[in-house]
Amino acid sequence: MSYPQVMIRDETMREGMQIESVDITVEQKVDLINQLSRTGLKHLVIGYFASPKFTPQMKDVDEIMRRFTPVPGVNYSAGAPNARGRERRAAFVPPLSPVSGRDTRPDLNVRLSDTFQRRNTQSTQADQLARWPKIVERAKASGATEAGISIGCAWGCNFEGPYSDHERMSMLRRAHALWDEAGIPVTAIGFSDPVSWGMPHVVRRNVELVLSEWPELRNFYFHIHNARGTAMAQIYAILEALDDRHELQVDTACGGIGGCPYCGNGRATGMAPTEDLVVMLEEMGIDTGVDIKALVAFVWKLEAVLGRQLMGQVSKAGWLPRNADELYDPNLPFVETFDQAKHFMLGKEVTEGGIYPWRENIPAPVHPYGGATGPAV
Repeated sequence: MSYPQVMIRDETMREGMQIESVDITVEQKVDLINQLSRTGLKHLVIGYFASPKFTPQMKDVDEIMRRFTPVPGVNYSAGAPNARGRERRAAFVPPLSPVSGRDTRPDLNVRLSDTFQRRNTQSTQADQLARWPKIVERAKASGATEAGISIGCAWGCNFEGPYSDHERMSMLRRAHALWDEAGIPVTAIGFSDPVSWGMPHVVRRNVELVLSEWPELRNFYFHIHNARGTAMAQIYAILEALDDRHELQVDTACGGIGGCPYCGNGRATGMAPTEDLVVMLEEMGIDTGVDIKALVAFVWKLEAVLGRQLMGQVSKAGWLPRNADELYDPNLPFVETFDQAKHFMLGKEVTEGGIYPWRENIPAPVHPYGGATGPAV
């Protein structure tokens, strides 16, 4: 099985923080960015240059940009919903990327949900479509050699209900046709799902549909939320539908945090936990370059800052103990609590006081598999 090249774009400090408490300090956010920068993740979205009236959690984003310490080799980006936001962001380029971090290609994007568009940006779907000709004109004038098409609220909306394959493909064809008329090849496609309507079988079917119609597509982008618990399954379905001819960019957030105040689910929306996806990809033989121990340590710090347990699993139960020095002691006492389960990184000491019902020690396996490394066969 061949898989696409995968780029994880971590949204903890943007998508995650925009739904968290306004009381999290600049110092705490800067400390989190600096620690996250040392985990091996290569693409971090660390802020959003929006009006504090609509996103009060981002009121200190300019100060945060001045104070964090960039790490060489890490691509930093920040969102900007309008011209004023882009102007503010430009003052911090570099270390920020001059674009939002998604892509440098010109893109024709529209949300299928007019209701969500109105709630989220105080504009309409018609407004988005009206901007398309100007985007194409600017792309032609700049000499663009490739372009993208993308849809938001791709699979449904909490305020409008589900959308059909016909509705999705019709809108994508409409965008594709404009680029065809301009003579600019479409090489990229994106789907975003802020309202968590995606299901794995539908998402895979849609990837296969667009590839059957436009086999030349090479770059795929997904922004998937997790209110219905299917984000990881969707990513797996996408990986199965693509191959090594493709590049996949997927947005995640540490601990699975993230959400939108306009979708109706708040913090319950969540995203695929970055740490969980890293482990799954590595087990599939897809190298991420991430230090999973450093990433788990970051999630624990994030939980301390937010004051609650987060929704990821690897930070609670650990990665697969494939190396001999990571295998669990056969004579661990009962492990019942989340704190005890952290023995995978903190050591057996955190299990002291647990129930120990065995009459005699359990011998270590004669042929432990712990010497194996890499994905299971």
